[in-house]
Amino acid sequence: MRYQRYYPIDVVNGEGTRASLFVSGCEHFCKGCHNSTTWDPDSGIPYTEEFEQKILDDLADERVKRDGLSLSGGDPLFPGNLKMVERLVKRVKTELPEKDIWLWTGYALENLSPGQKEIIQYIDVLIDGKFEENKRDLTLPWRGSSNQRVMRLANGKPDSYIV
Repeated sequence: MRYQRYYPIDVVNGEGTRASLFVSGCEHFCKGCHNSTTWDPDSGIPYTEEFEQKILDDLADERVKRDGLSLSGGDPLFPGNLKMVERLVKRVKTELPEKDIWLWTGYALENLSPGQKEIIQYIDVLIDGKFEENKRDLTLPWRGSSNQRVMRLANGKPDSYIV
């Protein structure tokens, strides 16, 4: 897996103060996507065990209270990203269970593969659905088009929706 950007302190991508990782790799190719530079899975910086530890260290750093981790891209649920994303979310939930995890994906929750569903078990808020340029709405919190859903999850299933 590779990634394009990492923000150790971010107040835009989710509730509160977060660490945000934008991974490489997306097969949706949504027209009008504002992260189209992240589509190529071979672009960006290699994701390493050392970098993963930095993310965990940043989340645990008490000097800057972070509420959790945000995963975007590209698409964290792109097939080539599943192994590393699963390892990261499991570590966050095991080592820092008080932190929440937000994940943006172009896949619909109902159509996830078994491997993608495994990751969703560790996610607290899921923003799903492809960006649709004809449904673009910049007034919506945490999503770009009105077809996308922002869901709080419990055990990988929708618990409630965030308007």
